[in-house]
Amino acid sequence: MKSSVPISALLHHKGTALWSIAPEATVFEAIKLMADRNIGSLLVMSGDKLMGLFTERDYTRKIALQGKTSKATKVREILSSQVISATPDHTIEECMKLMTENRVRHLPVLEDGKVIGLVSIGDLVNWTISAQDAAIDQMQQYIAGGVPG
Repeated sequence: MKSSVPISALLHHKGTALWSIAPEATVFEAIKLMADRNIGSLLVMSGDKLMGLFTERDYTRKIALQGKTSKATKVREILSSQVISATPDHTIEECMKLMTENRVRHLPVLEDGKVIGLVSIGDLVNWTISAQDAAIDQMQQYIAGGVPG
C-alpha cells in the first residue's frame, strides 16, 4: 500500500517532543535518560545544531563491546555523526525507504536545518498499520452497502 502522506502528518499526530543530550555529556547520562524516557535514541545537540544521534546500537557496539566505560566516555566520542534525515515533505514511504536502505531505526526531521521532529521505524510501522486498518474498514463498509465516513 503506497502512502503519499507527508511525514509532517505523522509528527502532528505523534507530537513533537524531542529528547536530546549535549555532546559533552557522558554516555552513562545518555543511557540513563534513554532508560528513563523509554526511548532508543537521543538527538545530540549543541545549542540548536544537530551534531548527530546517540543510539542503543552505539552503546552496545562502541562501549560495551570495546571495553570502554559509560561513565568515562563522552557522547561526542561515539555518536553517529553522519545523520540520515528527512524533511517534513518526505512521505512516510520515502522515510521507510531511507531507513531501510541506510539501516537506521531513527530519522530526524529537519526544516531549514532545524530539527522539528524524530521518527522511529516503529512510528512508521504503526502509522502504516493504522492506515491499512482504516482502508479495510472503508472497503468493508462499502461492500456491506454502507456509506464510508
